Amino acid sequence: MSGPVYNRVALIGLGLIASSMFWAMKRSGLAGEVTGYARSAETRDTAREIGLCDHVCDSAAEAVKDADLIVLCVPVGAMEQVTKDIAPHLMAGATVSDVGSVKRAVIDAVGPHLPSNVHFVPAHPLAGTERSGPTSGFAELFDNRWCLIVPADENTDADAVAKLSELWEKMGSKVDTMDADHHDLVLCVTSHAPHLIAYTMVGVADDLQRVSEQEVINYSATGFRDFTRIAASDPTMWRDVFLNNKEATLEILGRFTEELFALQRAIRTGDGDHLHDYFTRTRAIRRGILEAGQDVDVPNFGRNATKD
Repeated sequence: MSGPVYNRVALIGLGLIASSMFWAMKRSGLAGEVTGYARSAETRDTAREIGLCDHVCDSAAEAVKDADLIVLCVPVGAMEQVTKDIAPHLMAGATVSDVGSVKRAVIDAVGPHLPSNVHFVPAHPLAGTERSGPTSGFAELFDNRWCLIVPADENTDADAVAKLSELWEKMGSKVDTMDADHHDLVLCVTSHAPHLIAYTMVGVADDLQRVSEQEVINYSATGFRDFTRIAASDPTMWRDVFLNNKEATLEILGRFTEELFALQRAIRTGDGDHLHDYFTRTRAIRRGILEAGQDVDVPNFGRNATKD
């Protein structure tokens, strides 16, 4: 067991990431006390029933009182209002962080509303499943996964960054720091655009009149199954991701469209060499992911019905 990194942690929003943070902190004794708040009374009741957080509060203001770390675990589109609600109640010297999938929009939405006597250290754990809600979390979610720390600006307190990094490392993550705009571009390539493509492919199957819904369900091959798993992700979260990472998403989709047209041309003209070379290059990226320990080379990718 490690000693506490923070005396009191407040989790605002009680979905997959927040609940997993609580169980990971509890596993290693990383917080003296964890409070939680969710806008929905039903979610708060569920959290209390399953023992999620040491104390579930009925207001965000109550949850952040005397907390030395506050983590915003709400959709990106809700962060500005939440910040306005909690700002008057933040303890001097506290650190405010988040777990949003885009960073420039979060910095622009949150930063201006925080008092000058608190530290703002955005973060993004690169971990998740398609499940959501307070019952979806588990302590191992962050094990051997990256968490990117994205300082709001060049004046961000170095000690606050180091302390937050320590928490994520002790929750099981590998930690790196990154500039906000570069983060948004990288994550568009590795996460945002793939999600949009998955949503599109599942939508195409749904719209295709010559293929029945039952056939799509019964005869799903592994590629389409993985698309449906991704496309089952939280619609509110992903709506906000695309609306708040618009420039990077449009740039990557433009490049994707160019690549898709080139493959379409190769198929139409029978250019097998182009297809083989392209697939060989992309296969090497998969090997790199395996070598980096970010997935496993088994038929179900190490996933099971209870956690992934």
